[in-house]
Amino acid sequence: MGLLGWLRLGGASEADVRSEVWRLGARHNGWPLEGALKELNAPGLSAERAQLLRACVRKLRTA
Repeated sequence: MGLLGWLRLGGASEADVRSEVWRLGARHNGWPLEGALKELNAPGLSAERAQLLRACVRKLRTA
């Protein structure tokens, strides 16, 4: 399933993903993909946050 299909199933909106990619880049010195992967490994990550980060990873890998 592609990103747009996932988004239609009630996940994060495309705008949410774009915003989070920008924030990841700001938090991780311009490396949003690496930052998302690192944050996915953090303990105590909520299911919603993990879902958003996975969507960011998919978007960044296709960019």
